[in-house]
Amino acid sequence: MTSLKTLRIVTLATVIALPAAAAQNTPPAPPVPPRSAQADSGGLPVDRVIAVVGDRPILLSELTEELSERRARGLKVPTDSAQWMETARGVLQEMIDEEAIVQHALRDTSVHVSDLDVQNSADEQVKRVRSQFKTDAEFAQALKSGGFGTPEEYKRWMNERSRRNALQEKLFAKMRQAGKIVPVPVTEQDVNEAFEKSKTNLPKRPATVSFRQIVIPAVASPKAKEVARAKAESLLAEIRKGGDFDQIAKRESMDPGSKELGGDLGWNRRGNMVPEFDRWMFALAPGQMSPVIETPFGYHIIRVDRVQPGEVKARHILIKPHIDSADVAAAKLRADTVKMLWEGGANFDSLVAKYHDRDEEKGSLQPFERTQLPDSYRTAFEGKGTGAFIDPFPIDDPARGAKKYVVAQIVKADDGGDYTLSDFKNQIRDQLAQERGMRRVIDQMRKDLYVSVRI
Repeated sequence: MTSLKTLRIVTLATVIALPAAAAQNTPPAPPVPPRSAQADSGGLPVDRVIAVVGDRPILLSELTEELSERRARGLKVPTDSAQWMETARGVLQEMIDEEAIVQHALRDTSVHVSDLDVQNSADEQVKRVRSQFKTDAEFAQALKSGGFGTPEEYKRWMNERSRRNALQEKLFAKMRQAGKIVPVPVTEQDVNEAFEKSKTNLPKRPATVSFRQIVIPAVASPKAKEVARAKAESLLAEIRKGGDFDQIAKRESMDPGSKELGGDLGWNRRGNMVPEFDRWMFALAPGQMSPVIETPFGYHIIRVDRVQPGEVKARHILIKPHIDSADVAAAKLRADTVKMLWEGGANFDSLVAKYHDRDEEKGSLQPFERTQLPDSYRTAFEGKGTGAFIDPFPIDDPARGAKKYVVAQIVKADDGGDYTLSDFKNQIRDQLAQERGMRRVIDQMRKDLYVSVRI
């Protein structure tokens, strides 16, 4: 059912802090730290070394940039100097981790990062940030407020950030492939504590529904079908007398997807089309044309242009029988009958075989968020719980240019609410085990380097 969107379930991974190596570049609109952290008693900007990793110093200005970037991502940076310093020390430790990883990546001759990939990634980030502002002047002012002198300086900073992230990702990918990052077992208490720390940041679990359906299309009357077939036969006769297939398709075909292309359907494999169409398309040789054939869409004339193993390139002309209000009303009556039979205990698969539109899915046993359902489904399902049968409701039928009717049963309805530990238990355990395995590797990297913290 192409109109139903796949449900995206929020996972706890979105709220549990990931190691610095896995962090993504997120566009900053950074604020500045308290004055005591960035200026001397005379109010003049100062900078100093606050840590050394290997042979590289980390400056106070770099920490300020990092805090600003994280605040833009939602980190609550205290304004009180003492609390700011406590937060800053924690962030600095993560910066040291990152620097240790980058230095190990640079030493590894098998870790390669493409300059073009880095530049493309940085450009995308800058574009995303710029799009949040109406003018270049607003963009430049926001960057200046965040400690960047010019947009060009920001681009250089973002380019370096992209390069460092790519180096970390490449190194860890290599280590995982080599089995050098081993998950560390965690206890039930570890899992419980991680959930308790994170649960206040979780959104509410959305109300969801899974369902089965039978979709009943409107069917043209015998008279309308006779008229449509006669029209198709007359076109076939015109082509056989020398008429140009492509031009006649452009003039007469009722398939909007191929009409302007002279009926061209492109290359298709078996099973792409409805069975009746498929059989003829793969039975014809190049240059051959079918008689008028009937499918659920109407009447077709098919011409095969080219054939290769497993694929056929073909054209067709479609003539649809007219469906009027009486035909739609008859579909509604059939839908009422289907609901009555289904609710009375009739076998679902038997009803599907007799009444269901083959172009539609038979429902979704995967939960859909109620708010993400198409309007017609959301309205019909409103207030309905597990096991409920839904009265027939109309949806568009673009293929026939009319309405068709849906009869559905709610297989399971979940009202949503707070997430529980059971929703994420296995996920938390796996994530903690992976994080601790990474922590062990990073700690060893730090031991291999000279590390001095001066804040």
